[in-house]
Amino acid sequence: MSDPRITSSIFTRGAVDLSALRGTAPASSRPATPSQTGAPTGVPGGPATAGGAALDVTEANIQAEVLERSLTTPVVVFFGAAGYPDSDQFAPVLERLAAEGAGQWVLARVDVQENPRIAQMFQIQAIPTVYAVVGGRPIDAFPGVIPEPQLRQWLAAVLKAGGVTVAEPEDPRLDEADDALMSGDLDAAEQAYRKILAESPADAAAEAGLAQVGVARRVAGADPQAALAAAQANPDDVDAQLLAADIEVLSGMAEQAYARLVGVVRRTAGDDRDKARQHLIALFSIAGPDDPAVASARRALASALF
Repeated sequence: MSDPRITSSIFTRGAVDLSALRGTAPASSRPATPSQTGAPTGVPGGPATAGGAALDVTEANIQAEVLERSLTTPVVVFFGAAGYPDSDQFAPVLERLAAEGAGQWVLARVDVQENPRIAQMFQIQAIPTVYAVVGGRPIDAFPGVIPEPQLRQWLAAVLKAGGVTVAEPEDPRLDEADDALMSGDLDAAEQAYRKILAESPADAAAEAGLAQVGVARRVAGADPQAALAAAQANPDDVDAQLLAADIEVLSGMAEQAYARLVGVVRRTAGDDRDKARQHLIALFSIAGPDDPAVASARRALASALF
């Protein structure tokens, strides 16, 4: 389930063995944690969040509150310690998102200074570190701090792995970028899309938006009918074919545009061939990799190249 945005996955260091944590105090006999009593916790963030969306975990209650709870509800385990700046800043973000989740997932906070054995079992090498536990086992993790938009995407993947139906959250950054694109402010749109990609490099929607900005710039001032006629009359004019493909994509004829450029790749070599190939790949990003027309065109491109 690992999110491709998380490049330094902890799971590259091997599986987590939680067997030593089983058999701890049962739920009926475990002591109340600070977050349940309202007392200060050893992990930044303080008392439990609204609706019991966050709680403190120790060896006494990890069996019930993490392993057993994760059989029905995804549990995100936050390993932190007071006095570590990244931990102090990141814990409140997770707590806010847990409260916002309204019970879809639970945040389990572990103070690594007071619970070194749990930290050892989870192979903690950085503070903070975040684990996702679903179905009684860890399924993904990341060390350090990530931007909130990326964190939300990671949490959505965790919920999906836990069988929770997740509505795609609206991203105000994308709304702003899309509005700029629709209004014709291409500079503002490009700047907004690039900012999103700087924070979330694999954001497909931002990649598609940026590609649309490129197409809009290339066709600006062109006469569509004249451009298509020029491409028809000059099949060996690579630039004319690229412009015609852009116009076809904007006109809802993406499959025709893909076929046009695959044809250019077949007929050309060297720089012209590479120029057509890169242009076609850029157009693919507008539709996305799951589009059947893109999949078909990719196969045709591979055949043309090899």
